[in-house]
Amino acid sequence: MNPPPHEASEIERLSADERRSALRALLRRPLLLADHPEHRADFAKVRRHADSIRTWFLRHAGWTFDLTTECARLYKVPARLDDASRPALHPRDETPFTRTRYTLFCLALAVLVRGERQITLGQLAHTIVGLWREDPAFSSLTFDLDAPDSRRDLIAAIRLLLELRALVQVDGDDQRFMHDRTQEVLYDVNHHVLFRLLASRRPPSSITDTDWHVRLASLVAEPAIDEEEQRNQRIRHFITRRLLDDPVLYPTFDLSRDAQDYFLKQRPHILQALAEATDLEPEDRLDGLALSDKFGDCTDIGLPEEGTDGHATLLVAEHLGQLRLATSGDIVPFSLIERFLAEKAQAHRSFWRKDATATGSEHALARSVVFRLAGLDLVRVLPEGVVVMPAIHRYRHELRATAEPAPEPLPYS
Repeated sequence: MNPPPHEASEIERLSADERRSALRALLRRPLLLADHPEHRADFAKVRRHADSIRTWFLRHAGWTFDLTTECARLYKVPARLDDASRPALHPRDETPFTRTRYTLFCLALAVLVRGERQITLGQLAHTIVGLWREDPAFSSLTFDLDAPDSRRDLIAAIRLLLELRALVQVDGDDQRFMHDRTQEVLYDVNHHVLFRLLASRRPPSSITDTDWHVRLASLVAEPAIDEEEQRNQRIRHFITRRLLDDPVLYPTFDLSRDAQDYFLKQRPHILQALAEATDLEPEDRLDGLALSDKFGDCTDIGLPEEGTDGHATLLVAEHLGQLRLATSGDIVPFSLIERFLAEKAQAHRSFWRKDATATGSEHALARSVVFRLAGLDLVRVLPEGVVVMPAIHRYRHELRATAEPAPEPLPYS
């Protein structure tokens, strides 16, 4: 017996809502683990809607999706290979990974995928040292197990593997290893997860190019067929990836002429498809567009945010917006941002944390602020300073008094 029409409609609505929630969960965490307490509810949703999720990602973004009883994995290919604004973070203190830590992470993966079901920290460390010494590509980096900083870098890479459940700590204390390299730790190795961490089209060992940018492009290169339908599909995938991964898309800056022409025709259809699938709200402005996260669960960097860094970032955003109105396109030197923050630190010393108001602290604070603004694509970083992007003007009214009525939305420019 079929349910009444109104009940069937409600069931369909709830199913669509859950499917959107599952898709958002994968955007937030491309690796979901069935036995992880924070992932279980999302994993169950993804599993119920696996077929439609797989079809949607493949059609609109060209991303593949893999589901097993232990994990769900979305293999995301980034639209931008040169974006360093959102690096891997240390699981405990959230410090960004350095090149050395990335290298150690990758070498650890190379050791673990060929290893047994258990390994000690000492075995892992010594095998990594051997690989490090064999490859001249690492000659510009420094890694020495006798140095505390090197051991700290290694533990940071291992803790990320623990966070991803590729390793499970069975015995020992890695904190002691940082002070004494003879201290041992025993790990279980989860090969099921390890084999699903690498999101590349080709094995890294098959790439012989020595240029760094060429190697990155080769990792994710897709077969290219020079036909109109295939070209349009590549453009659509690129645009979708940018809108799902990045805060803002600036068509004039970010798209080729062919892509701009295609996007001009398909803009409403692309935005509608993304909004319906993800429940993200399109913000379509004169100079750019974005998908706004009204729930906040897909957002890694927010603005405004509480705390000293959040307040400082908002103040700098408003200041840079004012500068852009006067001198659009000019490069703003880092020293100007540092001087501005030094002034604001004195004005807000009663509210900001103490280490951010000390003399000389503006240098570190400026780096933190620029890092956050770049992650939001409000600025783009050059060696000599930053270029302020149009979307920064959406914050021009954030610092108005709350009693003042909210203004109507303005174009970015």
